[in-house]
Amino acid sequence: MTDRPRATEAEPLARPNGDVAVVTGASGFIGGAVAKALHEEGFRVRAFVRSTSPRMNLHEAYEVVVGDVTERESVRKAMSGARFVFHVAADYRLWTPDPAKMLHTNVEGARIVMEEALSANVERVVHTSSVATLAPDREGLCDESRRMDRLARLGVYKRSKILSERLVEEMIARQNLPAVIVNPTAPLGPGDIRPTPTGRIILEALRGNMPAFVDTGLDLVHVDDVARGHVAALRKGRIGERYILGGDNIDLASILREIARLTNNRPPTIKLPRAPLVPLAILNEAVARITGREPFLNYEGLRLAATPMFFDDSKARRELGYESRAHGATIADAINWFRDYEEARRSGKGFEARFERRNRTKEEGGWRK
Repeated sequence: MTDRPRATEAEPLARPNGDVAVVTGASGFIGGAVAKALHEEGFRVRAFVRSTSPRMNLHEAYEVVVGDVTERESVRKAMSGARFVFHVAADYRLWTPDPAKMLHTNVEGARIVMEEALSANVERVVHTSSVATLAPDREGLCDESRRMDRLARLGVYKRSKILSERLVEEMIARQNLPAVIVNPTAPLGPGDIRPTPTGRIILEALRGNMPAFVDTGLDLVHVDDVARGHVAALRKGRIGERYILGGDNIDLASILREIARLTNNRPPTIKLPRAPLVPLAILNEAVARITGREPFLNYEGLRLAATPMFFDDSKARRELGYESRAHGATIADAINWFRDYEEARRSGKGFEARFERRNRTKEEGGWRK
């Protein structure tokens, strides 16, 4: 490995001329959007994906390397000749039947990716963390300074993201890892194949499976805005700094009213307390261990709902020039994509080809700087 002086200030990077950018998890929701944004900016995208990953979010122009972030040799192959690395791959679920596997993927996977990035002497790494590493409360918006340092009684996903973020910070300090960290809020938009916990709110509401709600709130952001925030972090982010990539802070009742308005349906009006839902959530998890299907209502989700997840992304707007669209446009884009996705799944023929991201159009309107 070639020694590299540690950069402490933003060093804007020139527009790429075929520079290779590795994107781990490029077949996923955020990873697919990041890969697309890089491709549109002129980078040569090297998509690092598992053999079992769906390919709907991959452009035919990408170079695809098959492997796993926990398999060092495949990671090393992906890093060869790369100038930049975006580590987006992660197991993002609020419930899992195998917590140890999630910890291994999210923590050990991050360690291997960062170590191989150092060995390959890449110029810059953007590590996708999460606002799960932060500690919001009801006293105002949460910014990057509000670190969640207590691991006790946290769900496995939050623990894994905190541990992986701290690992990256330690490697920046001790090994001159040239990394910038981004913390997306609650993303929505096209390409949410799995779907994510936030996407499931939209999908279940569309299916009529949310007759009631709990009193909570989210910072909703369009996945394409998060992707552009990643590119901005590459170009303008300061080594060792963290940047929240958010959108609009909005309560769940308003989100459900907006979904109802856009779909010409009646919104739910029953607000439920969390405590009586706990036994049902535990029962759902027990059933999920048998069926293997992730429960929509789960204990960790209820626990997190106790505090509105509202965030202050002004640092990214100030330092990176980050922008995001209004939540109405974000929700509309997610609804349209899920409707088309469900229709295509039912029809069967040409399913994957119809959902390649290169066929998407950009949603305009309501930008916040």
